Amino acid sequence: MKRRVILRAATPGDCAAFVAAARSSGALHAAWVKAPATANTYREYLARMGQSGNHAMLVLRRDDAAVVGVFNISNVVLGSFRSGYLGYYAFAPLAGQGLMREGLQLLLRHAFKTLKLHRLEANIQSGNEASIALVRGQGFKLEGYSPRYLKINGRWRDHERWAIVAD
Repeated sequence: MKRRVILRAATPGDCAAFVAAARSSGALHAAWVKAPATANTYREYLARMGQSGNHAMLVLRRDDAAVVGVFNISNVVLGSFRSGYLGYYAFAPLAGQGLMREGLQLLLRHAFKTLKLHRLEANIQSGNEASIALVRGQGFKLEGYSPRYLKINGRWRDHERWAIVAD
């Protein structure tokens, strides 16, 4: 089966498309994440993700390069731990079409084969059923629950810890 998406590193040249996608996805993201929705916040995002141990990867629809979503691997620790944290979000109107599932398959290959990680952990708000279904469908296992784990939109939010390890 031919993949419908490609995965590649985010670049400054993606700013306009990324910001437009983030702006059109405000209602989709409101409860879960605040995506960079201005040129300035996109540049700040790239600077943050450009630091050592961070990787910003875009999922693009193969036929027209539309921005489907983003996967961020952050706080990578190598040595004997070889682990990182996974964050992600899709953009409207392409959410719910299985494109992020294909992107996650590519991302896992990148994390385990290219970056040589052993473990990837995703912390997801309990009510975010679509996000939980995405990782569960790719083999992530629920490891625990973290009360008041992350501050999102001014509030500390509880999260479930999901993780996958390399074969």
